[in-house]
Parts: sequence; structure tokens; C-alpha cells
Amino acid sequence: MNIGIDVSPLVGARNLAHRVRGTGFYIENLKKSLLQYYPRNKYTFFTRGQNLPKNTDLIHYPYFEPFFLTVPIYKKYKTIVTVHDLTPLVFPRFFPRGIKGELKWQLQKIALRRADAIITDSLSSRRDIVRHTGISEDKISVVYLAAGEEFKKLKIGNWESEIKKKYSLPDKFILYVGDATWNKNLPRLIEAAKSMKIPLVMVGKALIDKGFDRDNPWNQDLVRVEKLIEKDRNILRLGFISTGDLVMIYNLATVFAMPSLYEGFGLPILEAMSCGCPVVTTKEGSIPEIAGNAAFYVDAYDINSISNGIKKMLTDDTLGYGLSKKGILQAKKFSWKKTAKETFSMYEKIVIGKTI
Repeated sequence: MNIGIDVSPLVGARNLAHRVRGTGFYIENLKKSLLQYYPRNKYTFFTRGQNLPKNTDLIHYPYFEPFFLTVPIYKKYKTIVTVHDLTPLVFPRFFPRGIKGELKWQLQKIALRRADAIITDSLSSRRDIVRHTGISEDKISVVYLAAGEEFKKLKIGNWESEIKKKYSLPDKFILYVGDATWNKNLPRLIEAAKSMKIPLVMVGKALIDKGFDRDNPWNQDLVRVEKLIEKDRNILRLGFISTGDLVMIYNLATVFAMPSLYEGFGLPILEAMSCGCPVVTTKEGSIPEIAGNAAFYVDAYDINSISNGIKKMLTDDTLGYGLSKKGILQAKKFSWKKTAKETFSMYEKIVIGKTI
């Protein structure tokens, strides 16, 4: 088969945010896995406006945004679209679309309905797609993601003191990795950490971005975060860091906390679990699908619940050790080999009618 895969989110200065977020991780690992496990097929990794070979059998658009023109309405080839989540549609109050956004959403909805198949990251996201587009559930396949192979439990070594010195890390700390949008619930996480006077280490490019639009309604939680952590020495923002350093920091963290109000998947949870770091999270969106019984669950809307959950991880070594072991096993249920296999099966189903 000749497969075209749109890698536009990885190219250009305007797409920097995508390259350092889940979208970039997904596309890069999908490329790598397909080439590794299904090398006999021909893949064209293209960007918008680039001509494709005439014998292209199928195009995969691995990225979809409802309020941006990420998938063309008119198609020359069979198409598959990956929709990671529809967070802005699920919570319109916090992600206002405006007139232009509404127009683009109507166009994107047409494009999505014309696709031959849709891939999404979780059963939760599939339900959202059905509810907001009217597309039949039969047309939508759930293909879970996975943490990268680099994420694993490390042996004790000199790396511990070196990474602590490099980032001025304390001996015990709460870790957060991810974006700073409303659904991440960072103000409550910060309030919980401040109430316990426990160091909070935050990793993510958006958390150190000084040039963001403060008037954009989508960025209001980031404005709140800035005010909450101003001059607080117990909160350390590292920004974007290399994967190697991130693996070491997951291994050093006392607890990983992600009290999200909604997730379409929740990749950092699997990263933390793969590294043996106990996870405190919520039962919102897709999270229970991903974390299973290997996490300590708290109420996303209750600061006391969040702080109490974190406190248990900091004080109950038996509980933390048990969740660490469970987390490693839970993370092993997901792999990029499996993701590639299920994605490639979708290609075969659409191109040659092979039943999955």
C-alpha cells in the first residue's frame, strides 16, 4: 500500500506548540512504529500543499482541531482522520469559538463526515465525537496510545545527583507534566500544593511562555497560574525539557499529580507509571480507561480532596510502593507496537476491505 501521512503540525515556526505537545509525540511515534513494524509499505510524509504520488491509496490526517482548518473538505483519496479529543466542544464556556471558529467548525465537521474512517484515543473521546458530529460509532475506531520506550524505571546511579543539581530539584516533590489549558485544572493543583507547603515541579513549554495572549479567553487559566505562583519558591517551572531529562525527573518525583477536569487520553499518566512514579489523578474523561486501578483518584473540583490524595502519597510509603508496582504493570498494557498494528489494520480495512 502507498500511504500518505500529513506531518504539517511538525513543520514551521507556527507549529512549535504542536511539536512539543501530544500531537508531535503522536505523529513522530506513529511514523517510527509504522516504519519499524510495517516497512514493506510505502509512506509519504507530506505537508499541506505538497503533491502526492498518483498511486497513493490512502491519506491519514493524524491531527484534528474543530476550530481550525486541519482537514480539507474535498478529497482525492480515501482518508482516515485521527481525532484525539474534542475538549473545546465539550466545554464551550471555557473555549469560546467566536464567529470564525463556528464557521470553521461547520467546515471541519463536513470534512470529518466525509472521511472513510476515524481513529480516536479512547472510548470517552469516541462518545464525544458521536455526540457532537452525529457520526456513527461504527465509523470510529479506538486506538490507544502509549508512553515512549524511553520511559522506564531507572537503576540508582550518579544521574540522580546530576539531574537534581541541573534543575535545583528538592528531595521530595510533586510533579506535573503537560499543558496549561482550563481542563488541566492547574489553579486547584497549585492551591493544593501551596496549602501543604510541598514543592511542586511543573514541566511544559506553556508554563514559561511570557508572550502568550492574555486577552484570549483560552488562556485565562494560564493568567491565573502566573498570579498564583508569582514569587513562590516552592513552585519550580522547568518549561520544555528533553525526553531523557524528563524520564529522570519522573523517576525522582515522589508523586505525579494530574487532577484534570477532562482528558481525551492522558499520556503523562502512562509516562509516570512507566517510570514507577505513583499517580494521583481524577475519574474525568478518559482517565479511568488509561489509569485503571493503578492510580489514586481524587475529586477534580475539590482542592482538599486533591491535597489529601497527594498527602497520602507523601506519607504512606506502602500505598505509594503498591501504586508504583501497579502503575508499571498498567503501562505495559499499552505499546506503540500495538498502536501501529491497530492503525495499520485500519489502513488495510479502508484500502482493500480487509476485516480487522
